[in-house]
Amino acid sequence: MTASLRSLRPHRDGVLLAAAGLLGGLTLWAVGVGTQGAAPLLPGAWVLAPLVVTAGLELLRRTAPRTILLVGTVALIANQFTTGSPATILMYTDLMYAAVLYGSPAAARRIPWATGLCTVGAAIGFTAWLQRADGLLLGLAVGLVGFLPAITGAQVRGHRDAAGAARLRTEQIALLAEMDRAQAVTAERARMARELHDLVANHLSAIAIHSTAALSLDDARTTREALTVIRENSVDGLAEMRRLIGLLRDGGDEARRPDPAPSLAALDALLEQARANGASSGLGFTLDDRRGTATTLPAPVELAAYRIVQESLTNALKHAAPGTVAVELGSAAGALTVRVTSPYGARPGPRAPGSGAGLIGMGERAALLDGVFEAGPVSGGDGGHEVWAVRAELPVSRNHRGPEGSGTS
Repeated sequence: MTASLRSLRPHRDGVLLAAAGLLGGLTLWAVGVGTQGAAPLLPGAWVLAPLVVTAGLELLRRTAPRTILLVGTVALIANQFTTGSPATILMYTDLMYAAVLYGSPAAARRIPWATGLCTVGAAIGFTAWLQRADGLLLGLAVGLVGFLPAITGAQVRGHRDAAGAARLRTEQIALLAEMDRAQAVTAERARMARELHDLVANHLSAIAIHSTAALSLDDARTTREALTVIRENSVDGLAEMRRLIGLLRDGGDEARRPDPAPSLAALDALLEQARANGASSGLGFTLDDRRGTATTLPAPVELAAYRIVQESLTNALKHAAPGTVAVELGSAAGALTVRVTSPYGARPGPRAPGSGAGLIGMGERAALLDGVFEAGPVSGGDGGHEVWAVRAELPVSRNHRGPEGSGTS
C-alpha cells in the first residue's frame, strides 16, 4: 500500500509545471487574453474548467501518461468552445510529450504516427471546408500542438534508451572484466601453488626421510651421511625458494630474474639427485628416453613433463618399496608420453608423510595442456609384482591453455 501511494506521488517537475500553467492561465484570463476571436459557445469563466483540468493532469504526467493524454485531449477540445486559454494549449503539448516519453513502448511508437496522420488530415479537411489556403495554417497549428511534441518525445526517449543500453553494456563489461580478473588471479594462485610444491617437495621429502633415519638409527656414520644429505637438500631448497621469491618480487628486473623453466634435458641431473636421496632406502632410478634425437617440444609441454617426473620421483622417495624406479619417455600420436613406475608395497624404515597435493598438481598440469593423466597401482613389475604407475599424455600440436608456458623455477 505504501509503495502504491508513493508511485502516485507527483514529481517535482509536474508540480512546477502545473503551478506555472495554472498561474499563467489565470493571469491571461484576468487580462482578457484568449484564443477565440468570435463569440464562444461557453463565455466567461468557463475557460477556467479546461485550464484547471489540464493543470491537474500535469501532476500525473509521469505516473499515468495514457490517462493524461486521453483526458487532456477532451480538455483541449472543450477549450475550443470557450474563450480559449493559451496556457491550456501549452500544457497539452507537454502532456503529449510526456505520454510519449513516459508511456509504454507501444504507445511511444503509435502516438507520433497518429498525430502525424491527424495533422495531415486536419490540413486537408480544413482546406476543403474553408475552400481556401488558410486551412493549411489550421493543419499546421494541429501539428504544432500534437505532432511536434510527440516526435520530440520519441527522440528524447530514443536517446534515453540508448544511454541506458550503453550504461548496461558498460556494467556488463565491467562485470566480465572483474570475473576475468578473478579467474586470472585464481589460475595464477594455482600455478604458483604447483610451482612451490614441485620446487620444495623433493628437497623436504629427502630431509624428512634422512632426519627420521638419523633419529631412529644409533650409528654415527649413518647420522653423518643423513646430515650431509639434509644439508645439501636444505641449501638447494633454499636456493629454489629464493629464486621463486625473486620472481614474485622482482619479475621486471632482468638482472635478478630467476632461471628459465627446466626442460627434459635436465632429467639426468634430477635422477642423480634422486639416486643420492634414495640410496639409503634401497631405491634405484633409471631413465629410458625413446623420443629420438630430433624431437622438439613446446616449452609448456617440457615444463609439465619435467614437473610430473619430478613429483613422481618425490613420491617414490616418500612411499616406494625398495627396488627400481623407472622413468620412460616416448612419443605417440602427436603426444609426449611420460611413464614413471615404482615398487608398490610395504616399505621398511622411515617414511615421509604425504598430502595428495602432488597427484592433484600433476593432474592439473596435464589438464591445462588438454592431456591425459593416470596414477595408481598396476600389475606388471619385476616378477609380476604390483607397481605404482604414473602415466601422462601431453599433446604437442595443440593450442595450450593456462600459464604453464610462462612458469619458471
